[in-house]
Amino acid sequence: MAKIFTPTNQIRLTNVAVVRMKKAGKRFEIACYKNKVVSWRNNVEKDLDEVLQTTTVFTNVSKGQVAKKEDIVKAFGKEDLTEVCKEILKKGELQVSDKERHAHLDALFKDIATNVSEKCVNPETKRPYPVTMIEKAMKDIHFSTKPNRNAKQQMLDVIPQLKAVMPLERAQMRLKISISGKEARKLRDKLVKLTTAVETENWDAGEVVMICLIDPGQYREMDEGVHSIKGCISHLELLSLKEVTEGDELLE
Repeated sequence: MAKIFTPTNQIRLTNVAVVRMKKAGKRFEIACYKNKVVSWRNNVEKDLDEVLQTTTVFTNVSKGQVAKKEDIVKAFGKEDLTEVCKEILKKGELQVSDKERHAHLDALFKDIATNVSEKCVNPETKRPYPVTMIEKAMKDIHFSTKPNRNAKQQMLDVIPQLKAVMPLERAQMRLKISISGKEARKLRDKLVKLTTAVETENWDAGEVVMICLIDPGQYREMDEGVHSIKGCISHLELLSLKEVTEGDELLE
């Protein structure tokens, strides 16, 4: 029986995710395990062996064509294939099918809507909106998801756009602030500017205790501000992460 000839510069791989990069006029590809590339780029997966099927650098993964060593050195300036694979993995373009791309975008769209639902409320009722209602509003404003940005980043993008078509605001954080000392009044006035509402304020023997609401985006500045004026003894306590009324906002 005649032997089947297999070229030595061809390696056949199946069920792979391909990351491609063009450099120095040449195309280079690496073969990765599906669903691992994004995890690596988001620092969720740390083990390179769990991402790369092989440290071989290809010119065409699907055809099993291996890149020439001299082309790799010319393009990347190094011979270490692991380091070359890391560069392609970091900067290259992930090749996915249309079906996979649509599935990823659909899941990302729902993640963004879920984030908005968890972080925002109707300012009139203080109730959160159902995810389905946020999704419908996102479709109404023709919000387009970006595959290279995560759901949290895109949540911050879509909130201002949603505010144009529905009553919406970030759920507020409730804080308790205690201030005493000769500069208590000065610090109090500074911190009040960072709040959206002061619910209670009590002075006793030069000490003030306030319960207030702030936008979550102001928390870091508030935390730094509490200790910003000398001559004060101050304390910040987080009472609730989200000031909301229980139950979803209902569709009329």
